[in-house]
Amino acid sequence: MTRLSFYAAAILAAMATAAEAHTGIGSTSGFGPGFSHPLGGVDHILAMVAVGLFAAHLGDRALWLVPASFVTMMAFGGAAGIAGFELPFIEAGIGLSVVVLGLIVALQWSAPLSAAMAIVGFFAVFHGFAHGAEMPTDASGLSYASGFVLATALLHLAGIGAGLGIGRLRSNRLAQVGGGAMALAGVGVLTGAL
Repeated sequence: MTRLSFYAAAILAAMATAAEAHTGIGSTSGFGPGFSHPLGGVDHILAMVAVGLFAAHLGDRALWLVPASFVTMMAFGGAAGIAGFELPFIEAGIGLSVVVLGLIVALQWSAPLSAAMAIVGFFAVFHGFAHGAEMPTDASGLSYASGFVLATALLHLAGIGAGLGIGRLRSNRLAQVGGGAMALAGVGVLTGAL
């Protein structure tokens, strides 16, 4: 299963199109569009997989607390977006999340659990807000949100699976290279090259 998760993450990253999962772009009603939305932007895929890789590196309770922190804060960000609150620098926050999380994976940072949860939670607000600002508030909006949360959780699981597989191979170099590539992709997102 770990090997399958690793290959699934690699395939999803390779299939990703330019970042289109942001405010005002595409259909936003229903479970299907909600589920596919995070899969349509390389920035979202990389950030979600990086959260899983980070959690796998930390191990123990971080395996579920770090991704749960992301999903919870993403939901709060989404609710703020739906409610019409203002949040500056949304796209920069999303792009920066890929850079920072990629560097964390590349450097194999063994952060305290509370710091790891705070970092991923901070960036999750931007990801959630970007989608919440365009979500309808009716039942189809709830369905959309359910799809988005499930896709996010599955991407986290893919990252955890990849991280655990890398751990079994005892190949920190592989994680470091992958994290470095994520960070470089994040720079591409920030500069508009991706």
